[in-house]
Amino acid sequence: MKTNKPFLSIIVPAYNEESRLRKTLPDFLRFSTDSKRSVELVFVDDGSLDSTSKVIRKATEGLKNVRLLGLPVNRGKGAAIREGMLSVRGKFRIFADADNSTPIWQAEKLLQAADERTVVIGSRYVSGSQIKIKQPFYRMVGSRFLNLIIRIILLPDIKDTQCGFKLFPQRAVEEIFPKIRLTRFSFDLEVLALAKEFGYRIKEVPIEWKDSPHSTVDPVKDGLKLLRDAIRIKINLMRGDYK
Repeated sequence: MKTNKPFLSIIVPAYNEESRLRKTLPDFLRFSTDSKRSVELVFVDDGSLDSTSKVIRKATEGLKNVRLLGLPVNRGKGAAIREGMLSVRGKFRIFADADNSTPIWQAEKLLQAADERTVVIGSRYVSGSQIKIKQPFYRMVGSRFLNLIIRIILLPDIKDTQCGFKLFPQRAVEEIFPKIRLTRFSFDLEVLALAKEFGYRIKEVPIEWKDSPHSTVDPVKDGLKLLRDAIRIKINLMRGDYK
């Protein structure tokens, strides 16, 4: 017998996150069980070399609305999110970082702005956002500069492309995610560019956010890759490659 379709699916990509998940898993589980909506929670272990999967299995044993999807080798955050988003059944689907830098209960803010033709993204740079723990100054300046260049090249109307808290209606997931080519941090640029290309509205919602002191993002190396990929996406769009 088929179970009822969940209203919301939450995808949490994780790579070598055993330490942080021990602290944040209770928040995800509490939200998935306490929400007034039907919630499906999926963790995607992106080929971790530590005990990430073991920590998740132990904490979620016996919970019917929670499952673990394991990838055999590390393929990148974008690839993990893509696999997760296409494996779930929710009417709306959100991905969130394993460090819970944007508290998962803020999914309700995104849902309030959601509909079948709107992609809703958490934003640190719109009015009303609350930064509880700020990035180091050099990271903050670098992030703002990169975002300015990305807006010039690719996404002129979006103030924060890289916040890892984004919600898509089911139809958008099915239309956009099979076409994704980038598998790492530039993945966010590609999904937003395709959402715009396919006629979806993109709405930024102010969120609460705190910087993680253990971020693996290199502001110079990864920043240059981000700019390179923004140009690549723009060229692909101009060629009509995604169609």
